[in-house]
Amino acid sequence: MDKAQLVFVPFPVMGHLVSAVEVAKLLLTRDHRLSITVLILELPLMNSKIQNYIESVQDSSSSLSNRLRFIDLPKDESELSNFASFFKRHKPNVKEAVLKITQSESSVDSPRLAGLVLDMLCTPMIDVANDFGVPSYIFFPSGAAFLGFMLYVQKLHDEEKFDPIQFKEKDTELLVTCLANPFPARVMPFAMLNKERLPLLLDCARRCREVKGIMVNSFLELESHAIESFKTLPVYPVGPILNVESNGRNTHQQIMQWLDDQPVASVVFLCFGSMGSFAKDQLKEIACALEHSGYRFLWSVRRPPPPGKLASPSDYENPQEVLPEGFSERTAAIGKVIGWAPQAAILAHPAVGGFVSHCGWNSVLESLWFGVPIATWPMYGEQQFNAFEMVIELGLAVEIKMDYSKESGMTVNCDEIERGIRCLMENDSVKRKKVKEMSEKSRMTLIEGGSSYCWLGRLVDDVMDNLT
Repeated sequence: MDKAQLVFVPFPVMGHLVSAVEVAKLLLTRDHRLSITVLILELPLMNSKIQNYIESVQDSSSSLSNRLRFIDLPKDESELSNFASFFKRHKPNVKEAVLKITQSESSVDSPRLAGLVLDMLCTPMIDVANDFGVPSYIFFPSGAAFLGFMLYVQKLHDEEKFDPIQFKEKDTELLVTCLANPFPARVMPFAMLNKERLPLLLDCARRCREVKGIMVNSFLELESHAIESFKTLPVYPVGPILNVESNGRNTHQQIMQWLDDQPVASVVFLCFGSMGSFAKDQLKEIACALEHSGYRFLWSVRRPPPPGKLASPSDYENPQEVLPEGFSERTAAIGKVIGWAPQAAILAHPAVGGFVSHCGWNSVLESLWFGVPIATWPMYGEQQFNAFEMVIELGLAVEIKMDYSKESGMTVNCDEIERGIRCLMENDSVKRKKVKEMSEKSRMTLIEGGSSYCWLGRLVDDVMDNLT
């Protein structure tokens, strides 16, 4: 009986790595002939949460432990100037690790190398797969519509000399095949409007066209228009791929106990992802909006890294130092300010009725999984695009500020934030009903007979066919 080995090369930040490992676990559960090795590249901004997550996977996946392993690649001590050079420097390390894996496949029963599964940003490693004569697959941790948009921008750029940067300040609308609605160029992802970052995205899109298949962290019921727009590209919608097993109650007892004391669907939760933080002026506007709205709130406030330093935000020793004077006392009966938040555990709690989010794709999928409506406040990456898709394309969210980005320097005022919160927390809103319906669909898609279950089966068949 043929056994297959896949080598995963995820991008080593939490939002990318966790979903890649979760899809690896799903593949292993699906077919006992598969083994997976995950290569961990080390970025300067890697934090202990990544290592803790990997250790928890190794501890909890005892049934898969002999078929799932992690290999830390040599640490890159160079300064991270850009991701393209980072991946170029790591190519020899990846190649050496894959070589060792193939050399260990000495016995008849050993799994044979069937392919590399690469993060959307790790496409330079396609060259390594080519060197070993095996196919490459992409794991795309964002949505199908954003994949389509990346390919659209790259094709226009290469064939018609389209420069997205020229639309930075314009009200132009773009007609994109993967979207049913015209797309306003002003909410293009910031990286596409930045001359240093654009080449990396364009190159990623070009190389996506070379691979055997692209797993997308989405599902047909959510993004049917986008998924059906891929006529020639082999796209497998296998999501939602989430890590929602850890409930966070034991490690964040105070937060969960506070939520236990709140009425059902009464709390607005504000959290802006692992890299999300605000300057003092913006925090004051948020505080003002929360106080004026009168809604119960749970607010994750993080300290920004020093200017120019590539690092994750940290917790304040005392958040009161950056909030308006007397705010904590005046809102003590209805609100709680916290540092890092166990997001999935909080969204799962029945007291949470709305989520002010940066619209990272994992957060979008978590909110839909738990049936909690979003008010969009994108910060970086492709989050502006995700906000547009959720508000306009899918009608599953309300807007606070769709074209906000961390680099813009803009401050969203108290009135705009309060308006968004009030809209979000309307109990009888049509959007709330639509989100609940999508929650049910997201859970059905992964069980036997569901659309993502079937697509994952097709992918496994394709991998195993590579060995014949």
